[in-house]
Amino acid sequence: MRNPLSNPSRRPRRRLLALLATAGLALTGAVALPGTAQAANILTNPGLESGSLSPWSCTGNLGSVVSSPVHSGSKALAGAVSSSDNAKCSQTVAVKPNTAYTLSGWVRGSYVYLGVDGGASTWTSSPSAYAQLSVGFTTGASQTSATIYTHGWYAQGTYYADDISLDGPGGGGGSDTQAPTAPTSLRSTAKTSSTVSLAWNASTDNVGVTAYDIYSGSNQVLSVSGTTATVSGLSAGTAYTFTVKARDAAGNTSAASNAVSVTTDTGGGGGTGFKQAAPYLYEGWGDPPSVSTVMSSTGIKWFTMAFMLDGGGCNPMWDSNRPLTGGVDQTVINQIRSAGGDIVPSFGGWQGSKLGANCSSASALAAALQKVIDAYSLKAIDMDIENTDEFENEAVQARILTALKTVKANNPGLKTIVTFGTSTTGPTYYGNRLIEQAKSIGADIDVFTIMPFDFGGGSDMYGNTVNATEGLKAKLKSTFGWDDATAYAHIGISGMNGLSDQQELTSPAIWTQIRDWANSHHIARLAFWSVNRDRPCAGGGVVSNCSGISQNNWQFTSITAGFTG
Repeated sequence: MRNPLSNPSRRPRRRLLALLATAGLALTGAVALPGTAQAANILTNPGLESGSLSPWSCTGNLGSVVSSPVHSGSKALAGAVSSSDNAKCSQTVAVKPNTAYTLSGWVRGSYVYLGVDGGASTWTSSPSAYAQLSVGFTTGASQTSATIYTHGWYAQGTYYADDISLDGPGGGGGSDTQAPTAPTSLRSTAKTSSTVSLAWNASTDNVGVTAYDIYSGSNQVLSVSGTTATVSGLSAGTAYTFTVKARDAAGNTSAASNAVSVTTDTGGGGGTGFKQAAPYLYEGWGDPPSVSTVMSSTGIKWFTMAFMLDGGGCNPMWDSNRPLTGGVDQTVINQIRSAGGDIVPSFGGWQGSKLGANCSSASALAAALQKVIDAYSLKAIDMDIENTDEFENEAVQARILTALKTVKANNPGLKTIVTFGTSTTGPTYYGNRLIEQAKSIGADIDVFTIMPFDFGGGSDMYGNTVNATEGLKAKLKSTFGWDDATAYAHIGISGMNGLSDQQELTSPAIWTQIRDWANSHHIARLAFWSVNRDRPCAGGGVVSNCSGISQNNWQFTSITAGFTG
């Protein structure tokens, strides 16, 4: 698969600028808003927190409200750009003539624009995370309304926008210029590692208060109609300072309330404290590379060694035919440890004779796992649960989870990982069942790792990987009662570098985006299949010893080594 965004002739910058000039759109920098008692965000539903698009209107019905990725709160705007429609989403508001306004917002995607019809606009080329745009303009002498918009660019993929703000006095031709009184007694009523709940005493106004705007420092993060709010999407163990301002229908805004400082929780007992960057390495396939070369070239320390299978009679062997100890696998493990690294063996995989399916009971499987733990004094083990013999077999799922519970109890400090497939929106039926079974038997799994490839990801492997991971987070929260930070701390991502079996393309740039997202959300584990394939062979297809794309040797491993959680 060819990445359309890697083609420099697709939408060159100078063509974009020429088109902007043709459309009469001027690119300007941010303009400071004059100090005024009436300054306020006069947009309705600026962060899409209502869960509805209204009053935003999007061309081609291409706009929607999504829960991930968001800049703050729990919702954001998504514009599904097509080859013939830039998914322009707009809102018209009343303004005052001859008045300065500042339009700002947070956007993410390739070539995303923010502007006002018939006036100024600004844009950003391709941020991998949310970036803030800001532009100022002054209304005309008789102008009483303005239509502000955001849009993407043709055939450049879905864009996202959040926390859009038009700061200035509201219009409407009324004579109300009196601001509400400031809210009082702002206080924190609850907190977690990722949320802070606030309450305050109501303001008064000569006409009536219509909204309260919540600020974190100087950034507006939420608008509500009542006197309570919960700010979400915060970082664990971090100090935040909040204030609240009241706003009336004319756009008059009050002075700020008292400030309240809150430090979010560190994650509590639900977090594992376990972080692991461990790409797969397979000694039975794919021209195995020199681990000392890979480690010295990339800085990687951990490897996931594949695959521990059944050699017959519930007896663990590498790939079912290489000895547990004394063979090439042990030689490589010794080399890794001599270089300051370590390994986690992966039991199972897509095919072969698997211990989970062939051991007659959970106790027999636990005994087989214990042989491997003892042989290598392991700190962690990974159960790669796939295919119909394990993943889609409910009895085998239970056997594996029970065995993991047993070895964890018998080996204090051992970390247990389960790895399984996913859809683009999160766990499938069997993935959900696996998580529910883990909860019901008290398996105390440290990391639930999804494999976001061969899952219909198409051209947006970054977006779909994030969406799948957010779906897993939601399932962990609902099943275990965890907060966001604790759920993320139990999550792993295991991708496939280059071309997948279904021709999904994960380029080094996309993998870097995924790693950066994983770091920013403090997940537990990052892996990919495989180091054997972490070599270039542009146009080489899906083969065992190269990625099928143009890249540098060990480039994906180097990127993965930058995962810190």
